[in-house]
Amino acid sequence: MTKTDFRKTLDSYRARSGQLRVLEVPPLRYVMVDGRGDPNSSPEFTAAVEALYPVAYKLKFASKQDLGRDYVVMPLEGLWWSEQMETFTSARDKSRWNWTIMSMVPDWITGEMFEAAVSAAAVKNPAVPDRVRLETLDEGRCVQTLHIGPFDDEAETLARMHQEFIPESGLAMTGRHHEIYLNDFRRTAPARLRTILRQPVEAISRSEV
Repeated sequence: MTKTDFRKTLDSYRARSGQLRVLEVPPLRYVMVDGRGDPNSSPEFTAAVEALYPVAYKLKFASKQDLGRDYVVMPLEGLWWSEQMETFTSARDKSRWNWTIMSMVPDWITGEMFEAAVSAAAVKNPAVPDRVRLETLDEGRCVQTLHIGPFDDEAETLARMHQEFIPESGLAMTGRHHEIYLNDFRRTAPARLRTILRQPVEAISRSEV
């Protein structure tokens, strides 16, 4: 049985350090959990990860067993937003961040498979049914790059993306800041972390220039 690794087949999971590029991200399905606060110190963030991954793995095993279609469980991703975007850059304040953590699943995963995975995961974690959902995210045109190093060093790259590259490209920010964690930050030295930074954008009309 062939095992699909979407990190190798989807262009939206490719990025280079030091290179900002514009790309079209197709609609993708994710298992998601919402929360708020500093991910480094908030028990809510840890609880969210503990609710998300059991469902993601049960979907993988169900796909392999019931459909004969195996795939690599995708890395953790996060949508981040705040009432003031400066809390991500010049006035960095993680306590004011809202977030959705998520993991991509193939489009052949059905609602029935998701409900079965949630029910099975709830046996060990009763909070799962109230927290985890299946949703399609359609980001469309985006700007992204690869950041290598600690999360706290992202601010400079984000400032260049938000304040220089995007407006100079005739674009404006829309949607939510998106991060894709290509390695497990719980087991990886901060200096070796590889994170795709993505920002949905739209073209600025002539009347807005």
